[in-house]
Amino acid sequence: MIRLYDTPLLGEPIDMSKEFGRIENTYFMGMRVEEFDPETATGQIRWERYSRKPRLDFGKYTLPFTATESWEFPAYEESPTFPFYLQFVDARTVRIRLATRQSKLEPRHSLMLVEQQLPFSTEWALHQHDAEQTTYISDYGSVTIKYAPWKIEFRDATGKLLTRTHHLADQASILSSDPTPFCFIRSAKDMNRSLAASFALSPGERLYGGGESFLKMDKRGQKFNWFTYDPLSAQTADMYKPIPLLWSNRGYGMFFHHSCPMTCDVGHHFDGANTIYIGEDELDLFFFFGTPKDILSSYTSLTGKSTVPPLWSFGLWMSRITYQSEKEVREVAYQLQEHQIPCDVIHLDTGWFEHDWRCDYQFSSSRFDNAEQMITDLRKQGYRISLWQYPYFMPSNPLYEEIIEKGYAISDGNGYIAGEDAILDFSNPEAVKWYQQKIAGLLHLGVSAIKVDFGESAPIHGSYYSRQQGWKEHNLYPLRYNQAVSEITQKVTGDSIIWARSAWAGSQRYPLHWGGDVENTDNGMAASLRAGMSLGLSGFTFWSHDIGGFVHRSPRELYRRWMPFGMLTSHSRCHGAPPKEPWHYDEEFVEDFRKAVSLKYGLMPYIYTQAVLSAEQGIPLLRPLLLEYPNEPGVWQIEDQYLLGTDLLIAPILEQGTTSRDVYTPSGEWIDYQTGQRYTGSTWHHITEGEIPIIILVRAGSFIPHVPVALSTDAIDWTAVEWCHYPSSESQTQTEHWQIALPIHKHYVWIRGQFIDQQIVVDTTLQSDTLDSTSFNPEEIQKLISQWTYQKYSK
Repeated sequence: MIRLYDTPLLGEPIDMSKEFGRIENTYFMGMRVEEFDPETATGQIRWERYSRKPRLDFGKYTLPFTATESWEFPAYEESPTFPFYLQFVDARTVRIRLATRQSKLEPRHSLMLVEQQLPFSTEWALHQHDAEQTTYISDYGSVTIKYAPWKIEFRDATGKLLTRTHHLADQASILSSDPTPFCFIRSAKDMNRSLAASFALSPGERLYGGGESFLKMDKRGQKFNWFTYDPLSAQTADMYKPIPLLWSNRGYGMFFHHSCPMTCDVGHHFDGANTIYIGEDELDLFFFFGTPKDILSSYTSLTGKSTVPPLWSFGLWMSRITYQSEKEVREVAYQLQEHQIPCDVIHLDTGWFEHDWRCDYQFSSSRFDNAEQMITDLRKQGYRISLWQYPYFMPSNPLYEEIIEKGYAISDGNGYIAGEDAILDFSNPEAVKWYQQKIAGLLHLGVSAIKVDFGESAPIHGSYYSRQQGWKEHNLYPLRYNQAVSEITQKVTGDSIIWARSAWAGSQRYPLHWGGDVENTDNGMAASLRAGMSLGLSGFTFWSHDIGGFVHRSPRELYRRWMPFGMLTSHSRCHGAPPKEPWHYDEEFVEDFRKAVSLKYGLMPYIYTQAVLSAEQGIPLLRPLLLEYPNEPGVWQIEDQYLLGTDLLIAPILEQGTTSRDVYTPSGEWIDYQTGQRYTGSTWHHITEGEIPIIILVRAGSFIPHVPVALSTDAIDWTAVEWCHYPSSESQTQTEHWQIALPIHKHYVWIRGQFIDQQIVVDTTLQSDTLDSTSFNPEEIQKLISQWTYQKYSK
């Protein structure tokens, strides 16, 4: 960022690593374990005092670490001891907490965790305890605490070292500060403590997750901040949705259970070290053992799995910046029907108030004659309404004074609001209640979804009702914001749905989120795909983005290529600078647009079933190949193609002027969905797009359920499900199992069965994870299923 002075700007991400380079700070290295109780896994670590001492050699200055003595009055402890402990949560999960002050490690209430009282697993056993170390083992790995020097080692079930903490004694380079060892600092500015949690990286190791990153999915070599921020771009390291989770291709993951500013240096400054700089006086780390799917399942067991949004949310959302009037909204609905384009949601962005962007939760009386009647009429046509809003209130907003007078705004600690706007304090239960009443009023009008925009700029200098400063509340703000809207929407409508931009760990419980303000370029399209997959590798099952890009008018050729990619993600919204409606281009474009949308609507039984399966497992619906095929070395660097569920491989056309591209096919056999061409697995192929400008491959052996294309999901004929079998060229199997999640009463019922000699056989027992047997009529469902058909794919 360019600036005249080295002064932090309002809302700017905080780089915690800078604190660990300051000569005025005092450094404490974790040197040895003074005592340890193997039965309770608790102990004390001795921290020795160091400083950065200037050193001149051969014409350059460096600041290496050197041991130092205290020169303080009155005399403080030279080398203090502070507590740490291990908690074995389950067979794959270990929690490690350590303090940097003389205080007990008390239980922490956490918005990020779904359970405040975590279990103490009996699946770990004390394996070794002697004067030098203690080792615990489970079926999936081991943890060893070495006493002098103090280290923690993590190994898999075969004994292979996964990673270990970096001690000062491990330094192999000439400079003692490379890499930063596991240490904490005492700031000369305010006496606050911050930690550097440093772990070894192995040659060839790759790390993933970390949030909705627009950069390379493999974080090795990158440096980024876990600090919610509006990047105003999809080409930088800043993130709307930073998530403090990283996991490795070596079979482990780490969740840093903090909300303070953190900075990740993943082999950026020093290739062999992954160092997390934490702006807090303790470490709270969850360490996971297992495959990528194991790690995501364990992480989402702690922080929550995504609920399944309603079926209608998987249809097309039609939007722009912005529909300004009832006449305009009704015209869009008319044109969608006139052009026979399936659609479920019409979204009104910033222009439905009397004054654009002035969020007062009231429809403009001059431009909307009868908003409630409009919503009712559109609902009869199959359309739902989504509305934009945000929690920032400008002085010109009529709600501004009320929010301040009632104490609902974040303050600066001196009796003033923390900025130019009154920013709603979601840590205040009364403010949440007031806000939810405003949202409920819209939902009672018939609105189906609320856009939860912004939320990244909670003031770091603010004072919050929670009695926490912005240092810890800034990153929690999106989580509180997401929760407030999701809960009132669920209460009023029965649907678990929001449309949010910002997020933090735990926000995946409140789907869904979209990728923000992306550029209308090939690079913007590619970055959106990377971001969606990266967020999925951070525990989020559902994700969307602005099809065609947001900032400017979508170039026709780009928009045409982007449409099928956007439709083949979990959720699909056309939004951004006008026009986004296809009829404002040309008739040929309308036809291409309709085909892309119809493609998804025809696949809706498959997409919804895969959505339910993904949510239950805590994995993304849009998933990188490495998640399904982690044992294939070739997939770990692929970030421009993906799997939609288990059986569809999607390769968008990402470059202008091209109609073909290289595609990697994982093990097995793959069939082109549009042309029928077969491809062998575990290799690369150069493939040309089909009639729809995208490449779609089906895993051979799959059974893909289809329905006739309807103009909305409400109109889908579930009696007309057709199972299409894509057989392997070598398959001789006569019996195959199938399953489908059937949406019913805002929930779903699992229906499972077999194909025997091309006949559909249904299991006699219907299963539902959300409904009891009195909530649906099994006989009606059996009658519905009896009309389903089966065919073998041939082309």
